[in-house]
Amino acid sequence: MPIAQQTDQLSTRDKHVKLPYPFLRDEFLDALETSRSVGKSSGWSPIHIHLEDQAGGGFMPLYLKTHSMGEYVFDYVWANAYHHHGFNYYPKLLSAIPFTPSAGPRTRHHKSLDGQQSKLFLEKVYEKSDIYNASSWHLLFPDDSSVDAFAGLNLLHRFGVQYHWFNYGFKTFDDFLAKCNSRKRKMIRRERSQIKAQNIETETLFGQDITPEIWNFFYHLYQLTYAKRNGSNGYLTSKFFEQIGKSMPGQIAMAVARIDHKPIACALYFYDATTLYGRYWGSIREFNYLHFELCYYSGIELSIAMGLQRFDAGAQGEHKIIRGFEPRKTHSLHWIKHPDFRDAIKHFLREEVVAIDHHIKEANKLLPFRQT
Repeated sequence: MPIAQQTDQLSTRDKHVKLPYPFLRDEFLDALETSRSVGKSSGWSPIHIHLEDQAGGGFMPLYLKTHSMGEYVFDYVWANAYHHHGFNYYPKLLSAIPFTPSAGPRTRHHKSLDGQQSKLFLEKVYEKSDIYNASSWHLLFPDDSSVDAFAGLNLLHRFGVQYHWFNYGFKTFDDFLAKCNSRKRKMIRRERSQIKAQNIETETLFGQDITPEIWNFFYHLYQLTYAKRNGSNGYLTSKFFEQIGKSMPGQIAMAVARIDHKPIACALYFYDATTLYGRYWGSIREFNYLHFELCYYSGIELSIAMGLQRFDAGAQGEHKIIRGFEPRKTHSLHWIKHPDFRDAIKHFLREEVVAIDHHIKEANKLLPFRQT
């Protein structure tokens, strides 16, 4: 069934309710903990911050980290510098969504986050750093409003880059193709035609329609993908996926590919009121262009059908650029307790952002869009 018809079948509530950022929901964070995907044994000990009601109320996720894995903002050079000079970089404090490099709010609160409330959060961080003898605190992938709220609090600002697709009022996938130049338009059509040539059929299922059998198959592929990449298991447990499938189906979709009605590949999405988030994918074996179809083109179609403004297809992947994903800066904020290391890291970040700006400038030249 075409995605446009499937979205028409969503309930009125699913289509019109103000859906929140999915990864800061209690259901998502609780699933991480109760499934033991995070915890002391994984090096992600939750020590979250709760502000009292008289302070405006608020919540910020906080983890005590004994390593830097699963963060997607790489600070191994900093850790090595600490070690080289005889200091401990770990444990450190981290406010982020585990294993999820998707920008968004990093606090929940009863009123709009402002400088005063951000200062209260930061004071709690300082208290935790003394209790746990942490070297630093890192706020990863905050959205622009969160960055603005923490401005002026003497934090180091680091930039990265990701590639996001934007919906410029498209009504169909062909509308998107019409924005592309002839060469790239033909390339995308050729890649999509190869899916049919391999007798592969695809469909997108919404959370309530994803059966336990499909979830089990998806988890098998998730682990298979990690084993292929680095010979290790994925961070998330099967119980995590089982739990979110039940607790937040209204913000989950899954693209499924089949041959002769048997599933061969899956890609998992989350979504909120404005954005589609592509998270995990896997396939039983290599198929020509299937990764692009499930992880990019199906996501673009879904974003258009749901009227979403942006498609965040995950970290890295420069091959996204020629398929219409634009380079955008990401943010992270850092408090470094040791003044000498703080000064050294500040200098490092000044040099790093020059390279990032140059990369974005060059990447923009590779976008597939017609000159207007």
